[in-house]
Amino acid sequence: MSTDLGASEDRTLAPGNGFLGDTWVNMRRWLLKSVRNPFIVTSSIVQPLIFLVLFSQVFGQVTGGAIGGPGQNVEYISFLLPAIIIQVSLVAAASSGIGLVNDIETGMFAKALVSPMNRGAVFLGKTLAEVARICVQIIIVVVVGVLLGANIATGFLGVLALMLIGILFSIWFTALSNVVGIQTGDTESTIIAVNFLQLPLLFVSSAFLPVDRLPQWIQYISAVNPITYGVDAARALVITGWEWNTILPSIAILVALDLVLTGIALVVLRRATSASV
Repeated sequence: MSTDLGASEDRTLAPGNGFLGDTWVNMRRWLLKSVRNPFIVTSSIVQPLIFLVLFSQVFGQVTGGAIGGPGQNVEYISFLLPAIIIQVSLVAAASSGIGLVNDIETGMFAKALVSPMNRGAVFLGKTLAEVARICVQIIIVVVVGVLLGANIATGFLGVLALMLIGILFSIWFTALSNVVGIQTGDTESTIIAVNFLQLPLLFVSSAFLPVDRLPQWIQYISAVNPITYGVDAARALVITGWEWNTILPSIAILVALDLVLTGIALVVLRRATSASV
């Protein structure tokens, strides 16, 4: 199968098709695919709860239940909640590439490429479906976290901001996992690749312990680790309030990452259009 993308999009777009329409069709397809898979629905709900309860018990015991800087006495559940929100976003974003590989293996991806759909809309629709799933998971994590004793300093508006941080964080890794999925074209290889990245990145960040309590070499890695910026912005919203000198730089870094990785994903997707899949 070989097509010329630049010429074919103008030539093959059917009357009535548009970017928003194509985005909606793709988002709806991926949402239905998730809802109709009981394993995905169940794991999406249960997994974040296990992370929150298990990690608060294990790491909470290590820290003595409370953590914080001079003059602070922050309960570990409040310290952990932002990390679990970012972890939920990371895991959901990682699964995006695996879903794409499933489409490649079943031939659905090839059908999408030869259709008149806008290539950007194909990626955006899939990303929005992941974002919707992440929002539901974040709400569940926040509710359970509050029931376990977490206190969100910024209140209801802070919860909305936490969802925004989770979404901004998820986009770059969603793009990365899709790039890996297209390049490998194999489920097992994609799972190994994304897991190889996500777990080490989590543990060499500020997710589970303050950075100043980690070994020096981990502190260096943490300073360039995107997870640190997602967690720090979310943690400011939960613990200290609208701390803009932490939140705004973190958001700027996440947005820059989103733009770069999304651009790379679109380039890879367009190249896949003109290659045999």
